[in-house]
Amino acid sequence: MKKNIGSKDRFIRLGLAFILIAYSICKNSWLLLMFGLFTLLEALFSWCILYQILGKIGKNSCPINRKK
Repeated sequence: MKKNIGSKDRFIRLGLAFILIAYSICKNSWLLLMFGLFTLLEALFSWCILYQILGKIGKNSCPINRKK
């Protein structure tokens, strides 16, 4: 799998995953737990299936042209 998530996106997904997992344990919700675990795996592997399907968005999708 080619990485398609940048570092900022990874940290956001990681935080969201921990929040979803904790909330799902408190509310005893299997659906939220699965979504949280899926988000955690996306953050750990730096790969998003939705980004893969939609094409080049996310990591390095808007390169900055720096004049030297």
